[in-house]
Amino acid sequence: MASLSFIIGIIGNVISILVFTSPIGTFRRVVKKKSTENYKGIPYITTLLSTSLWSFYGILKPGGLLVLTVNGAGAILQFIYVTLFLIYAPRDVKIKSMKVAAILDVGFLGAVIALTLLAFHGSSQLICVGIFCAGLTIVMYASPLSAMRMVIKTKSVEFMPFFLSFFLFLNGGVWSVYAVLVTDFFIGVPNAVGFVLGSAQLILYAVYRNKSRPSATSEERVEEEGSAHMVKRAVEMQVSKDDGKASPKNHSLSKGRSLPMPFISRQYSLQKIMRTLSWSPCEPQDRQQDKDIEKGDI
Repeated sequence: MASLSFIIGIIGNVISILVFTSPIGTFRRVVKKKSTENYKGIPYITTLLSTSLWSFYGILKPGGLLVLTVNGAGAILQFIYVTLFLIYAPRDVKIKSMKVAAILDVGFLGAVIALTLLAFHGSSQLICVGIFCAGLTIVMYASPLSAMRMVIKTKSVEFMPFFLSFFLFLNGGVWSVYAVLVTDFFIGVPNAVGFVLGSAQLILYAVYRNKSRPSATSEERVEEEGSAHMVKRAVEMQVSKDDGKASPKNHSLSKGRSLPMPFISRQYSLQKIMRTLSWSPCEPQDRQQDKDIEKGDI
């Protein structure tokens, strides 16, 4: 049984490291452009805290070598990501991120380690750290819930990358099996939650991957066609009137009119377009006004 748990732990190490290395492409782009663009630093800062705590848990746990190795590698990678983010982030984002990193990755982590070593002894140390680790891991696994809500709302999986969901599903499943084999409650519960949420993401992906966003209704298409027709007609009227008055000799104002005809044509076109967009029937008075404008009486 011990050999089987070791094999499962090795598989868990490989999958977890694949998850930890997934942001490498993102930070290659950040370094190339020398800008963090719209990326957020909070996920990397919190993951650094989580992997650091799990590394400490692996040190305290008897036979916790596999927990220590995978989370130690994860902590190193997350430290690199956080450092690169702080280097290339804008000044205001950099200052805020440094404060958050100092509070969580230095202050909170140091407080937990100090509290564990000074206030607890024996197995109670492992329990104290395990509670913090399990809580953080559940929060991290629950973070994709917003993406799942977006998928259901938009009926599109473009906001939920398949491979990330797939590896989170595998990671939660493998570490859940490992926790059962070594009888570790603190590893088992959060990874079981991750396995369930990962399964839900894959189900959503299977349901919505071939569905596109709803197309425009027939009424909307008719409205768009009507608007396009009226715009085209207005442009034709404008061109025809401009052709008749293109000569420089016709630039003078007509008697009884305060503005040249091109402006009236544009005004007429704008009124007609607005009525088309409003999709409401014209009143008799509006029809008479249109006829007056065409005749040049207004």
